[in-house]
Amino acid sequence: MPPTTLRAIALFAVLAFSPGAGAQDQAHAPGSEWKLSTALGPAYPQGKAGEIWATLIRERSKGRLNAGLYPGAALAQRDPGREFAALRDGAIDLAVGSATSWALQVKELNLFALPWLIPDADALAALLRSDVAGTLEERVRAAGVEPLAWAADGFRELATRREVHTPADLAGLRLRVAPSPLLVDTLLGLAAVPASMEAANALQAYAHGTLDGETISVAAYATSRLHASGYTRLLLWGAHAEVLLFAINRARWDTLSEPDRELVHQAARDAAEQAATLARRASEPATLAELGRYGVTVTRLTPAGKQPFRAQAKTAYDRWAAVVGEDVVRAAETIVATPRSAR
Repeated sequence: MPPTTLRAIALFAVLAFSPGAGAQDQAHAPGSEWKLSTALGPAYPQGKAGEIWATLIRERSKGRLNAGLYPGAALAQRDPGREFAALRDGAIDLAVGSATSWALQVKELNLFALPWLIPDADALAALLRSDVAGTLEERVRAAGVEPLAWAADGFRELATRREVHTPADLAGLRLRVAPSPLLVDTLLGLAAVPASMEAANALQAYAHGTLDGETISVAAYATSRLHASGYTRLLLWGAHAEVLLFAINRARWDTLSEPDRELVHQAARDAAEQAATLARRASEPATLAELGRYGVTVTRLTPAGKQPFRAQAKTAYDRWAAVVGEDVVRAAETIVATPRSAR
């Protein structure tokens, strides 16, 4: 057999049997579906953000770029903590993720959840516009994922069976919390008993009365109808800010032309803006008043009321500030302490 024929056969064998070669070509083919992951469904701001982003990509590319929504962290073994790694490794093409969940892989993202660092929604918005956000994007990029946009997603508040006014009221309370070491440390510092569990297990715990409450956003509280389980006390204590990050797999990003990059990027910015609006509306007075129809008592801590909680959580704050990086934390502290008129 001629040498040229042998070389051709060898080349064919390499192409045909290289791991993932055919799948990769198919994944990059025009019109093939991009998998867009969110941990929550479209009833929540995070899931809605993913739905909007996917829709904008399809519409603006006239169907040439096709993004499909996969909510519930379905592509990451139903575990939001695994989502970032799945996005980095290519099992996911696009994602709208919680900074708290992704902080398990990118430690600097714990910044937003430092207890009582960020006083209000305006301060959070200012932080997301600052150079600090750019620094965090560099950390995310270094971890293998391309960040595209941020969206403020409110704060994790406290829903309980009984009223909580001071740190002493938390002593011994068993509270469901996201599987974040920082959030767990904060509750331990407040003498509460944190419990991380899946939604199905939480429902059983609610039914059996073995949970006293949960840290949760106002939007998630209302959507999940947590008040129906007896958690009719909602304390707006602003302990941990929550942020959504819109991001894309690096290999996927590298294959896009500049016009397509701009299309996907702008769609992410526009979806982020809408997501932030949804989260903000959830905490507006009219929305909170609506919860009163279901027997919910809403209490908002004043800055003075937050101080005892902040003081008791200082050990957790200092420990995790060191993890995030003192330079990043100090810069963030300066931004959020700046008067609103000077930002």
